[in-house]
Amino acid sequence: MVVAGPVRAVTASPVTRVAAVDCGTNSLRLLVADVDPAAGRLTDVDRRMEIVRLGQGVDATGRLAPEALDRTLRALAGYAKIIEAASADAVRMVATSATRDAANAADFVRGVAGVLGVVPEVLSGQDEAYLSFTGATAGLAGVPGAAAPYLVVDIGGGSTEFVLGDRRPASGPVPGGTGIRALSVDIGCVRLTERHLHGDPPTPAETAAAAADIEAALDQVAAAMPAASARTLVGLAGSVTTLAALALGLAEYDPARIHHASVPAAQIAAQTRRLLAQTRAERAALGVMHPGRVDVIGGGALVLDHVMRRFGCTEVLVSEHDILDGLAWSLAAGR
Repeated sequence: MVVAGPVRAVTASPVTRVAAVDCGTNSLRLLVADVDPAAGRLTDVDRRMEIVRLGQGVDATGRLAPEALDRTLRALAGYAKIIEAASADAVRMVATSATRDAANAADFVRGVAGVLGVVPEVLSGQDEAYLSFTGATAGLAGVPGAAAPYLVVDIGGGSTEFVLGDRRPASGPVPGGTGIRALSVDIGCVRLTERHLHGDPPTPAETAAAAADIEAALDQVAAAMPAASARTLVGLAGSVTTLAALALGLAEYDPARIHHASVPAAQIAAQTRRLLAQTRAERAALGVMHPGRVDVIGGGALVLDHVMRRFGCTEVLVSEHDILDGLAWSLAAGR
């Protein structure tokens, strides 16, 4: 790759081809897109996801495991070839919860720079939340029932980000000023599973312990923002989209049907109970379930269920657009 730093933006053309890479606790994702800020339009060229579980054991050891680093860098090498073949004008890679928590995050940074030619940005929870908000809300104009203010909830592997605010223009700055409140809390599907959900299926005591962690984190959210004042709950990331696929009765995962689907709270509660009562083999047999999400989906579902109960949300608007899309917008804007 020819990029020397975290961001290289090109402004000569109104349409910019950009590449965004997001490395979370559980997954490594790529978006190559053509962005037209003037028209407020983002068009996918390539969108991919691999489960690499970079955060394997970080909650217990405080370090990235060597095998997790190897998995991640191998997957990233494949993404580098895709980005080069697409002739992206600008590239940005960010890393989130696992690398914030790891004592050996510098090993990850060096490895990424060697493979991708870009120095990854280790985002703060606030920055992660703002980018997710931008990506999730940029396309909500005209979506039936999607009224501001929005509570955007991004359930990751190590953490969950909450952002409350009104939608900003997609071509404008990443939100972070007046009217935007954000908080990152350490309840993610991988973290909760590694801490509590050990049984196959989890025992009632294990589920109760995970729920207590979630409620303690939601106490922090309630103290930081009036989350219950939101008119629309927007749910992001794989736990949410998988729950939506189950609630919709899909035989296989279909992003087009999942994106902007509204799922009632009662369906989220029912699917959460179902997943927590199933064995690993039963979850793996579900047609919509990604193999890398089988062992952690119960924790992610439990987070969404508790969020909806706590803040009185009657439904969740599910989005396939998230931090990757926010990164793409930021690149096109010259950030």
